[in-house]
Amino acid sequence: MEVIITAKVHPYLIDSFTAKGFTVTYLPSITYAELLPIIGRATGLIVSTSIRVDVPLLDNAVQLQWIGRLGSGMDLIDVAYATTKGITCVSSPEGNCTSVGEHTLGLLLNLKNKITSSYLEIQQGQWIREPNRSFELGSKTVGIIGLGHTGSAFAKLLPAFGCKILAHDTGKSGFGTEHIQEASLEQIFNEAHIVSLHIPMDKANYHYANDAFFNAFQQQPLFLNACRGKVTDTAALIRALEKQQISGAGLDVLENEQLATYTELERAQLNTLLHMSNVIITPHLGGYSHEAFFKVSKILIDKLDGFLS
Repeated sequence: MEVIITAKVHPYLIDSFTAKGFTVTYLPSITYAELLPIIGRATGLIVSTSIRVDVPLLDNAVQLQWIGRLGSGMDLIDVAYATTKGITCVSSPEGNCTSVGEHTLGLLLNLKNKITSSYLEIQQGQWIREPNRSFELGSKTVGIIGLGHTGSAFAKLLPAFGCKILAHDTGKSGFGTEHIQEASLEQIFNEAHIVSLHIPMDKANYHYANDAFFNAFQQQPLFLNACRGKVTDTAALIRALEKQQISGAGLDVLENEQLATYTELERAQLNTLLHMSNVIITPHLGGYSHEAFFKVSKILIDKLDGFLS
């Protein structure tokens, strides 16, 4: 039995597979083209965000029994087709949700307190206070769209600040608590001073944050996205910033995170965002803490235990 690992993983994962009698082929830098001719010998496949598991790959995977996705998001895996071939697909979103929640809070605190922008001003010899005056979260309303693992982890951190928390999730209801108020999108559009996206990337959510989305805001909120880049229409985001429909943006994800492959348009869009003082971009670090690096592997092994035995 062989498992092919296509991403950088904690040693715990490799050791666990080895202890269960698997031959481990650890290829964290493998490309799709390199994986295609060897996938046929694998019983199991471990992926993260670099390999698309599509129909041609699955058709070549003649011995594959299961696919393990490190962390959250199954958008790169054709789960429906894999299921028709008897291949089980599992993920471990519980392992990095705390890390994503904390990173989202970090983006929010940085933006509202103008930490990065004022630091860059000081680098230029400017000591500017009045325009950098902040606000306290206790006076604001936070709207969370998507209350799954990461949205819930972000929400868990907010009550200490005393802010009002509105949450909307199309996949569930009746989740209101002492601190979280179940809300419609319209209520979030009307009331929220901060809006954070925590939704999966699928066909329905492609460019979820589009012109109509940004046009609906009534409070010029700070906009946060630490889920998937393609849920936000970059061009619409830039228009919303330029028209001051939102007061700033904190992004841990981009539509295309392979900067070396950028088209002229993509380079121009990124350059525009990078030169806006009310925008922060980080390189998809949300779920990448040291603790999450271990936990996504541990949880994945636990979920796959029945197959591995």
